[in-house]
Amino acid sequence: MSTVDELTEQFAAVGFDEPKVKEIVKNKKVAASLSQLLLEASADTEWDKSNRALLHNLATLIKGSDLPHHEWIVEGIVSGDLKTNLQIDSAFKYLKSAGDNATKESLKSESGVGVTVTEDQVRNSVAVYLQDNKDTIMTERYKIVPKLFASIKNLPELKWAEPRYFKPIIDQEVLKMLGPKDERDTVKPKKAKQTKNQQDGKGKKAQAETAKPTRSMFSEGFLGDLHKVGENPQAYPELMVEHLKATAGKVHTRFPPEPNGYLHIGHSKAIMVNFGYAKYHDGVCYLRFDDTNPEAEAPEYFESIKRMVSWLGFEPWKITYSSDYFDKLYELAKVLIKNGKGYICHCTAEEIRRGRGIKEDGQPGGERFGCKHRENSIEKNLEEFENMKEGKYQPGEATLRMKQDFSSPSPQMWDLIAYRVLNAPHPRTGSKWKIYPTYDFTHCLVDSFENITHSLCTTEFYLSRESYEWLCDQVHVFRPAQREYGRLNITGTILSKRKIAKLVEEKIVRGWDDPRLYTLEAIRRRGVPPGAILSFINTLGVTTSVTNIQAVRFESAIRKYLEETTPRLMFVLDPIEVVVDNLPEDHEELVEVPYKAGSAEFGSRTLPFTNRFYIDRSDFSETVDDKEFFRLTPSQSVGLVKVPRTVTFVSVEKDANGHITRLHVNYDSEKKKPKTYIQWVPVSAKYNSPVRIEETRVYNQLFNSENPSAVAGGFLKDINPESEVCHKGSVVEHNFHSVMENKLEVPHTGEFYVKEDPNGKETHRFQGMRVGYFTLDKESTADKIILNEIVGLKDGGSK
Repeated sequence: MSTVDELTEQFAAVGFDEPKVKEIVKNKKVAASLSQLLLEASADTEWDKSNRALLHNLATLIKGSDLPHHEWIVEGIVSGDLKTNLQIDSAFKYLKSAGDNATKESLKSESGVGVTVTEDQVRNSVAVYLQDNKDTIMTERYKIVPKLFASIKNLPELKWAEPRYFKPIIDQEVLKMLGPKDERDTVKPKKAKQTKNQQDGKGKKAQAETAKPTRSMFSEGFLGDLHKVGENPQAYPELMVEHLKATAGKVHTRFPPEPNGYLHIGHSKAIMVNFGYAKYHDGVCYLRFDDTNPEAEAPEYFESIKRMVSWLGFEPWKITYSSDYFDKLYELAKVLIKNGKGYICHCTAEEIRRGRGIKEDGQPGGERFGCKHRENSIEKNLEEFENMKEGKYQPGEATLRMKQDFSSPSPQMWDLIAYRVLNAPHPRTGSKWKIYPTYDFTHCLVDSFENITHSLCTTEFYLSRESYEWLCDQVHVFRPAQREYGRLNITGTILSKRKIAKLVEEKIVRGWDDPRLYTLEAIRRRGVPPGAILSFINTLGVTTSVTNIQAVRFESAIRKYLEETTPRLMFVLDPIEVVVDNLPEDHEELVEVPYKAGSAEFGSRTLPFTNRFYIDRSDFSETVDDKEFFRLTPSQSVGLVKVPRTVTFVSVEKDANGHITRLHVNYDSEKKKPKTYIQWVPVSAKYNSPVRIEETRVYNQLFNSENPSAVAGGFLKDINPESEVCHKGSVVEHNFHSVMENKLEVPHTGEFYVKEDPNGKETHRFQGMRVGYFTLDKESTADKIILNEIVGLKDGGSK
């Protein structure tokens, strides 16, 4: 057994799921540390999701290094004394700084062990704080509430309080003090200038239309026009009676992916349509795996699909599998045969195509006709079907076909295949079956078994509606209503599993979750909030037309969402050191900078202005008289964000190749109004500044054209060589660690906000001031920080 196999077995034994194990073993140092920590833990430890995650967090912090007394942290995790990542991080920092002088008692003190902040204590502190600031609160009223959140959370006595206490308690206590909101708390809209018609009383209709409720994709358009439960027609009305009993009149939908690949951006619309429609109508939605092709399915796809549905904020009512119904489907296949509507066909694939009127040149329009097997007796067909089941035929030698209508103009009525022979074991049923049902046979019947009220799918299945209803009627089961909407496409990329696999195989991208791709795994890794995707889809609405959206429009929606939720930090992508010649080495001038200007709920932080700092290389120009350049030049001073006075150029240092290595400036003695202000990152040993970034990955479109598949020579000829630009040695202010640890993001106030897993690295987002939005890549560690750009501040702004 190899080392990787041993680690895999060890991690799986304590409950880590397969995808998590794969992620851990990729990082040798983290995996080695985690393995050692597990060995040091008590043998009778009962591992659960919480303490496993804490131990893994500790391993990522240690990452192969020597941390004296780290076993104390392990003991704290196992005993339950250390319950949160904040405590683990605090304990780690204490041991790292104290070294051999550390004591258990100090460790407990530094990490808040034994400190229990009850809900009542939080309430008392909130009440005292509100009373102390009553005059201001009474004046500002509800406008001050966001600022209260930031201030109260920073109270020393509430450091170890559970975050979930704050919002409900603050809301309740403010309500006690101010009473319900009234006209003083309402922002009055400006009155629009009335037209003459409105003044004459003829504009009442226009005025009424402006009072419509917030737009929702579930209440208008395609989804708003759907039938109510029980209104879809039935060939056998008595089946509707049973259906309504089973559903209690509630909406039942399903999201039915094939587990043969990773989901992409188009699937996010399908997920939102099915889960969202059910939720909007107080109904339920299944996550159903259409696992009828064992040759193409893999466990990693099942797990990824579950993960992506959860990531988008939806919880299935039930998770089911088409394979759950294999016995029932087999029995209905026999019913089809007994009703004279199914027969065993021994034609080759080419013969079947010819019978369907497909000409030699591959074009339709030829004469359609049934094969010689179509009129075999029911008894012979039942016998042959049993032979298929018993494995007496090889793949391609026999199929069960539906006896439909060759005179129909719809290809979906030209004797579709219902069952085929596959010599492949199934992940869930093993080797029980030698035959497997097709999508055309399975989908409508499983919809019926699960009493689906609205079978919602994309318009490429429109022609399938006829065969869908036909089959349900032939085997006498409830007929769900299939309805079709237009799918979502992003232009300028590819979503084909086969083509993405080619990109992965040829190492053009890092894997299926490469941030340049539009698989949902890739979009998540890039740092896109799931709420941004849902909000974007809602703005598009749902129609029967295919929605083709340019990537820049999608990115614009993400940028708008992040603008409301993400703190800002001083971040320099391509740093150049600046030395202030007229300030002493020990100069320190503290400046207060808000995390988001104009948004008090984010709070603020302190930065030390010293005699050394970094600016971006693009913020300096040696050209003296460039009137279009507003930043630092030999003849032009520049302002530094929140620093009281400007700096003026003195000299420049260069290496042998003429590359600028350092700038010298003076700190101006008098205040001047600069043409602009630029971001800066201080150098300060006291504050451990700057934080150095191992790699910052800035992304452009993967392809050069809007339709890579149409490019001469194929999509691989259309690769943009600048699709990923890696910057080494970027720097960020020391408050970066605080933002990463404490998650200063403010939840989006919109309808589609999704609470994310706080342990996900992609959820640690910030805006690099004047650069773009960034998040931690999954490969990032405490010792080797790797950032992904989510989007630039403007279209192409950071490129």
